[in-house]
Amino acid sequence: MLPATFKLCAGISYRHMRNMTGLRKNAMVAIHHELNMLAGPNPSSWISHVRRRSSLLSSRIEEEQGYNEAEVSYVKQGEEALQKSISILGDQDGWTTEIIAANGDKVLSKVLPDVGKVFKLEVLLDQRSDNLYMELVGNMEQMGDWNPNVKEVKILQKIGQETMVTHEVSGPTPGNVVGPRDFVSVRCAKRRGSTCFLAGMSTQHPTMPEQRGVVRAENGPTCIVMRPSADDPNKTKFTWLLSIDLKGWIPKTIINKVLSQTQVDFANHLRQRMADNSVSMEMAPAC
Repeated sequence: MLPATFKLCAGISYRHMRNMTGLRKNAMVAIHHELNMLAGPNPSSWISHVRRRSSLLSSRIEEEQGYNEAEVSYVKQGEEALQKSISILGDQDGWTTEIIAANGDKVLSKVLPDVGKVFKLEVLLDQRSDNLYMELVGNMEQMGDWNPNVKEVKILQKIGQETMVTHEVSGPTPGNVVGPRDFVSVRCAKRRGSTCFLAGMSTQHPTMPEQRGVVRAENGPTCIVMRPSADDPNKTKFTWLLSIDLKGWIPKTIINKVLSQTQVDFANHLRQRMADNSVSMEMAPAC
């Protein structure tokens, strides 16, 4: 069941309810009340910043005019994934260390009711947030070129500037411990001030039914948060919340090891990708 706040906002998407000013106002109040509750009495600085921007968890209703019912549904699913992710990341209690790499990269985990085990990658990258956002969002379909854990990413549909539906196919794991998996996801990409977000969760799309020979896994809520380092704005504090149900009969010990290592590997592959991009730009001929 979707949260009550989500249901309230979704009601506005129907044409006969769009002009009901009271309902629209109540929806906005409910969203911001939810965000206040998620942040808690001592919110971290980035959550406080998001809250001040006020529009993080809801697209303006005016911007939804002209969307059909399915498109509005995708927008709301993306917003819900972002809202849930912020709630999880905003709670600093109960995290257990899974991996601490030699370079300081860290993976933590915790078990949540109704969600299961989630993983959180925390790293510091020597790149500006804008550059990382462009690579992960603007060049999303190229991820299979540099991340061996991903075979393919395809954008199935775009809704406005911040929402898209994607199909992802996982790459092979060492020893084929985990067989082929694919995902159909709705993604919500936002930039608010100096902080960038890429949230998502599983969904369905008419153009991408389940594929023969591939297990349709589920994910979400997931979210990448990128914000400039307080010590150096040319570096980025990069946080990745990961929640995946791989399906099939795989022991939890193997799943936990695979997922936490996948996050560490992703950080290393992303560093290499950004380094390669920098070299390519330096070698490009001047106009």
